[in-house]
Amino acid sequence: MRTSQHENTKRTSTSDTSRSADEYEEHTPRYLREIPQRFPAAMHTASGALRSSLLEFREHEVRYARNILPSARLFVLVLIVSVAMGVLAWAFLTSLAWVSAFRVVYPVSFFSLPLVGIGTAWLYHSYGNGAQKGNNLVIESALAGRMLQIRMAVMTFICSVATHFAGGSAGREGTAVQIGGTIASQVSERAKLTPYDHHDLLLAGVSSAFGAVFGTPLAGAFFGMEMCFVGRLEYNACLYCLVASFTGNAITHLLGIHHSKHVIDIIPALDARMLALTVLAALTFGLVARLFSSAIHMVKHMYQSIPASYLVRAAISSGLLLLVYLIAPVKEYAGLSEWMVDAGFAGNTGFWDIGIKLSLTALTLGAGFQGGEVTPLFCLGAASGGWLATMMGLPPALLAALGMIAVFGSALNVPVTTVLLGIDLFGGAAAPYFVIVSFVAYLVAGHRGVYPAQMIVTPKRRSLADDASMSVAEAQARRHKRDIERVKQPLNKRGV
Repeated sequence: MRTSQHENTKRTSTSDTSRSADEYEEHTPRYLREIPQRFPAAMHTASGALRSSLLEFREHEVRYARNILPSARLFVLVLIVSVAMGVLAWAFLTSLAWVSAFRVVYPVSFFSLPLVGIGTAWLYHSYGNGAQKGNNLVIESALAGRMLQIRMAVMTFICSVATHFAGGSAGREGTAVQIGGTIASQVSERAKLTPYDHHDLLLAGVSSAFGAVFGTPLAGAFFGMEMCFVGRLEYNACLYCLVASFTGNAITHLLGIHHSKHVIDIIPALDARMLALTVLAALTFGLVARLFSSAIHMVKHMYQSIPASYLVRAAISSGLLLLVYLIAPVKEYAGLSEWMVDAGFAGNTGFWDIGIKLSLTALTLGAGFQGGEVTPLFCLGAASGGWLATMMGLPPALLAALGMIAVFGSALNVPVTTVLLGIDLFGGAAAPYFVIVSFVAYLVAGHRGVYPAQMIVTPKRRSLADDASMSVAEAQARRHKRDIERVKQPLNKRGV
């Protein structure tokens, strides 16, 4: 009896369990019912993923640790290059101040123009080994890893000072960039750097040169990253360029170099009227930059087409420049002529100032004299802005400042550097204006510039898309060829 009762109880329990299982399967979602079966597999997958992440993290840390020493070594080399560049920038700027003061007191120095022109041509032809390319050789070195010889820095230092002594209309940035690039290249060669580190150190040398010579550390940092390409910033070298530019600038300050400062006294609100006038001014600045680049290229081509030896061509070109100074009252436009910036900020410039300075600079640089383009561009921009301000009824200091940075940036194809240059020179209060003029003028200038070796990575406009992956020189040559073909087509149809 007990056995039967026990069996009935067991049967009832089994029935209840079966009924509970049926109810569980009926009322419980499938994904919850499958958790017990999937849990071991999920744990295995999670364990594998965690193990893979730990291995990847360890590899990343090992790779990072291995890069610490080379990166620290490169930072030390950047500091060495920057300090040396700061000292040489001080020596260069001091030399320019001396010879410029001498020329003003003793105008007879203008008669040395032919001697300086012929001497520069002979020196670069005999010993330059490509150094006559100037900043374009620095760009080629950064892109292709070519080493720059010490003679480049020595020759450009001496010949640039001689140019200013004789009254050539030139700047100082070209000389500084070549010196900075040469120092970096020499340090790289002795340190046996890899091509990657050589590239970064060379850009840092360029940044230290720009920051030291102009007293603009932010713009100098971005100039090194932006100089080699149109439409690309080399962020891989950003820290090196930043440290180099600030270090070079600090050294020149410690040695007693003080750069002139200008103030934008009135900054109007950026309403619709001011926006329209700012864009109109930026269009003008871009056209001035195009004219500047085209004028230098045209004068160089004109002199090179003379069927004579290079010394005869140098004598003709430098003699022509001297003749201009003798027959026209334009000696005040010689050298750096930084008074034009002051006049522009005061609104005391006219279109003739722009024409005279542009012509003298084209005759100087086109003839092969050494120097740079940036300071003449500053003068042209400030003069253009001061002149436009008087016609538009706007504060002259604002337009002069905008012209100063916009003409520079669009001629060198460095729009981001242009914005930072404005902040360096005038503070951030007018930053919206800096951005507008920088990028509008940059687009207007097209694929032209004073650095033909720049590589076009991102074309400026859709109509220029075919220029991608070309240098500025190649794009200009192809455009010139197309223009000639367009002119010939109507003539051929007429049977001419």
